[in-house]
Amino acid sequence: MSDTYVTDTLIAEDIDAYLVQHQHKDMLRFITCGSVDDGKSTLIGRLLYDSKMIFEDQLAALEDASKVSGTQGQDIDFALLVDGLAAEREQGITIDVAYRFFNTEKRKFIVADCPGHEQYTRNMVTGASSADAAVILIDARKGVLVQTRRHTYLCHLLGIRHLVLAVNKLDLVGYDQVVFDAIVADYVNFAQAIGISEFTAIPISGFKGDNITSLSPHTPWYSGPTLIEHLEQVEIDGTREAGQAFRMPVQWVNRPNLDFRGFAGLIASGTVKQGDAVRILPAGTTSTISRIVTLDGDLDEAQAGQSVTLCLADEVDCSRGNVIAAASAPPEVADQFEASLVWMSDEALIPGRGYWLKLATQSVSATVKPPKYAINVNTLEHLAVKTLELNAIGVVELTTDKPLVFEPYAQSRTLGGFILIDKLTNATVAAGLINFSLRRAQNVHWQALDVSREAHAAMKHQQPAVLWFTGFSGSGKSTIANLVEKRLHALGHHTFLLDGDNVRHGLNKDLGFTETDRIENIRRVGEVTKLMSDAGLIVLTAFISPFAAERDMVRAMVPPGEFVEVFVDTPLAEAERRDVKGLYKKARAGTLKNFTGIDSPYEVPLRPELRVDTTSESPEAAAERIVDYILGARSEAWMPTI
Repeated sequence: MSDTYVTDTLIAEDIDAYLVQHQHKDMLRFITCGSVDDGKSTLIGRLLYDSKMIFEDQLAALEDASKVSGTQGQDIDFALLVDGLAAEREQGITIDVAYRFFNTEKRKFIVADCPGHEQYTRNMVTGASSADAAVILIDARKGVLVQTRRHTYLCHLLGIRHLVLAVNKLDLVGYDQVVFDAIVADYVNFAQAIGISEFTAIPISGFKGDNITSLSPHTPWYSGPTLIEHLEQVEIDGTREAGQAFRMPVQWVNRPNLDFRGFAGLIASGTVKQGDAVRILPAGTTSTISRIVTLDGDLDEAQAGQSVTLCLADEVDCSRGNVIAAASAPPEVADQFEASLVWMSDEALIPGRGYWLKLATQSVSATVKPPKYAINVNTLEHLAVKTLELNAIGVVELTTDKPLVFEPYAQSRTLGGFILIDKLTNATVAAGLINFSLRRAQNVHWQALDVSREAHAAMKHQQPAVLWFTGFSGSGKSTIANLVEKRLHALGHHTFLLDGDNVRHGLNKDLGFTETDRIENIRRVGEVTKLMSDAGLIVLTAFISPFAAERDMVRAMVPPGEFVEVFVDTPLAEAERRDVKGLYKKARAGTLKNFTGIDSPYEVPLRPELRVDTTSESPEAAAERIVDYILGARSEAWMPTI
């Protein structure tokens, strides 16, 4: 008796029982990927057609199209159903990946149709990041291509354990077993080289339906499973997550009234029971679970994949971004990592620049060092590079401004996978996978000191501050900063002026003027500025500092209210007319590269604390106004006792 007969009978006799049965089917997420025109959309259309998940009007349209083209029966262009890029063009919106849903009698499926074009590698990563399996298609006429290798490498990198090598369009090579075997052998060599030990190879024709839902008479030499049979048997990774140690990233604190305080989130792995001992990270405090609350009532136990609110027995500090974990087996906490990056932006990686890093519910600022290497997915060579361009895959070291709760991606997708976001545009620029924390992150500890920054400031009878002068070369930054320091010094304040040219004679003499070096220049100056302000000094800096992200980075280094951005707003034409150092002349002649305002951008401060227009105000008047602002803003805290 067939499964279809049993199902049809159940629907007719007891629809409620059928719905319950359908509701409790498990769900497999998988992607189709590979090179351009390997037949991904056609294959998905065939799966939808054969599983009867096509609306009647769609089916009629497809059949009409087949009649117009002179084809009959099953010769239907199934790709018309699911071409995500076509839909993207028609609707005028961005569709990262085209998702489709279908089911069989044994399982539900979500399939992501990932574009094969190299420029859409980011879309493929999006689809693969949540997939349990991948169907990698190869056109039997073309064999293993560069994009086949790239997608295979990314699937392996992203932790997809179940790979299907679908050698498609076999009907166009006469169902030749020799062709199939040669492609599989070629693929085996590449797969083994990157650490893939197992995959399932299936000869198919998405257009004709060979070996999709039933074995084809055209391939009597193949005795393995059909594609759908194999997908029905693939292990779903959620079962693996349930067997791991308990982790739940906190999404929000639920406090509807004074008598209730819970921490809501999606359980990433493991199980949790009432009375279990847990640890709240990164702080490391411990407590026990007093309640597991859901909309349907309290539970005695919850597991991976469930959204719950956990109540703790103790009043501990816990908020969004924290991770509640098993006390006996907590995840790691660190602020320096090695990670694999897939660069997804048209703008190349800028080493040293600050990016937002989002991992689970955590959001921190991160800087990336120059790549250790990039990977040539065709030859697997490690390439020496200074940055990562669009679609590049590389290994980098990165540092976060706050401790991050994590696990290596090989152990946990949730706590090991992250994205990088450009701070200015809010665009996602990279997908990352943490490999491990750096040993120095574990071996270097903050040493508590008895003399605090407050004690240093009290001895000087002043409030520390950073006066950050920014503007074009020749705008008058150094002149005005020097006048401000002289005035403050005359009033008895403890100050120090860091000038851009002076710093490059010593601390930063090894840096050039590329965008990366200029970012590192400001990072170093920012760290020195922070140390000086910790010593209780009023620090003045005069640097072009052309990029808003780096100015914001320094602002974040010091306590709120201590950073005063002074925009010396001299028009470029006026600064070039002055050209005191002759630098603009060299830049215009092409002998001085990466010069701000000529062939390198300057990002104007949007909300500076002070703005100085040197075309209408003298340096002396500007300096007096800045000092008056400082003394007025800080009142008596700025007045020393002499």
